[in-house]
Amino acid sequence: MQLQELLYGITIKELVGKTDREINNLNFDSRKVGKDDVFFAVVGTLADGHQFIEQTIAQGATVIICENLPEVHDFTITYIKVENTSVSLGIMAGNYFGNPSAELKLIGITGTNGKTTIATILFKLFRDLGYKTGLLSTVENYINATVVPATHTTPNPIALNQLLRDMVDAGCDYCFMEVSSHAVSQHRIEGLTFSGGVFSNITHDHLDFHKTFDSYLKAKKAFFDMLPKSAFALTNIDDKNGMVMLQ
Repeated sequence: MQLQELLYGITIKELVGKTDREINNLNFDSRKVGKDDVFFAVVGTLADGHQFIEQTIAQGATVIICENLPEVHDFTITYIKVENTSVSLGIMAGNYFGNPSAELKLIGITGTNGKTTIATILFKLFRDLGYKTGLLSTVENYINATVVPATHTTPNPIALNQLLRDMVDAGCDYCFMEVSSHAVSQHRIEGLTFSGGVFSNITHDHLDFHKTFDSYLKAKKAFFDMLPKSAFALTNIDDKNGMVMLQ
């Protein structure tokens, strides 16, 4: 695939090198980078991908997506400076796999409790109704009747778009997906096209990550804010913050 095909929807702050080059895979894990790969220098909670740029070039990476350009450039490499590498990763992962979320009805379920239960019940209900359906949950992922091991509540953008592409290729009409507040804050669902969103509830859990309840609430609401105008939003009005999601 040509690099320039992957850049649709990306705001480039600075470009060094050419965009008319063939690329192989996308990677944000420096240990997995190979020949002609794109490396995303993601700033994580434990490590900063910018520290591994030289290493990934030595391993064969030819395109670097970063928030800060290296002081010294290798002129055989394409460097693309962006505002947020994680956001760019989500959008480019969608482009790489042909934006599969737009080829089925993707329904996101968020809330402190009940995400797995709601997603699983909907998955089984739609399967019983005869629809080819996918499930992305903390317990198990399904492509119709095929089980795919789950590692996170919401997979990383590359794995997520790969799973959605596999679902589309298997003929799935729907996918029910747990959406955690961590995934929203870390831009793991960036670039996805949701057909609807469901809110279960919100309690004072997960403040180890979000620090304040207000920050946690905003992360939940951010998911509903990203829904397209054509999408539906279903909320729990028994929760005092249920209507906040629809504001």
